[in-house]
Amino acid sequence: MNHLALGYGCFGEPESVLQLETISPGLLNPDQLRVQMLFSPVNASDLIPITGAYRHRTPLPAIAGYEGVGVVIDGPPHLMGKRVLPLRGQGTWQQVVDSPVDLAIPVPDDIDSMLAARAWINPLAAQLMLKLYPPQGKRVLLTAAGSDCAILLGQWALNAGAEAVYGIHRSQVHADRLAALGITPISQHNAAAIRALAKDTDLVYDATGGDVAEQILDMLPKAGTFVCYGLLSGQMFRQQKQVRWFHIRNTLDAMSVDEWQGQFREIWPKLQTSHYGDASLFALSAWREALACYREAGRTAKPMFAFTAG
Repeated sequence: MNHLALGYGCFGEPESVLQLETISPGLLNPDQLRVQMLFSPVNASDLIPITGAYRHRTPLPAIAGYEGVGVVIDGPPHLMGKRVLPLRGQGTWQQVVDSPVDLAIPVPDDIDSMLAARAWINPLAAQLMLKLYPPQGKRVLLTAAGSDCAILLGQWALNAGAEAVYGIHRSQVHADRLAALGITPISQHNAAAIRALAKDTDLVYDATGGDVAEQILDMLPKAGTFVCYGLLSGQMFRQQKQVRWFHIRNTLDAMSVDEWQGQFREIWPKLQTSHYGDASLFALSAWREALACYREAGRTAKPMFAFTAG
């Protein structure tokens, strides 16, 4: 049965190169399952490859989207009708997705589908960074603190014994939410406060790069650690000995299937007790509106495709 998909045949700005297509699915491989999608979010990690930033590992044509949740409609009998995250297979911005059986993540019955749809990119990145660079007893500084990943990093760092967590935010709308979570908000526009805080910081989780990274690194103690996991500003910064790079894709090849599945068994209970923000739902046909919502300054809700909406 044909289905709709949001794909691209060349690299460029997503608004310019994405196209809604009709896909005819092929035969299902024995080691795969087929999933009728329910929800799939819009993340920076979905949009950046479309621009060609990772063109050496992005074969074209491609279907966009990396995560989401759906119901198994073909595959192993024990998974039929069950909700799974169809990960590391086809792009998830389509109504039907084929995924390797071993890498599909079963969703517990008590997890809401809209929460499950967002359980990979940001939660796994936060969990792995906290394991690699433990926050216990440390003063922690977050950039892009209103983002989904930073929100989880801040909460889970406090749960792991961080002495204090500070969050640099771009929009004032995020300040109250950060404070309610025990994260001290700092405006991105207050350079003096950022530099003063950086002098006493032990551990930085940075998603922006650019000028904010430069300000922090100018003052960060030599014993401090600066973990960069994104460049939302689109700008690089001077490399220093404190800088560590984290890319979730670099951890996946070395991760066994058992380890992969085990990561999510840790994530589910943590997600249930964490604040993770609201979602704004869009039909796949309204993808331009979804991207406009994603780019909206001060946004507090995650744009998400709801495939039941058409």
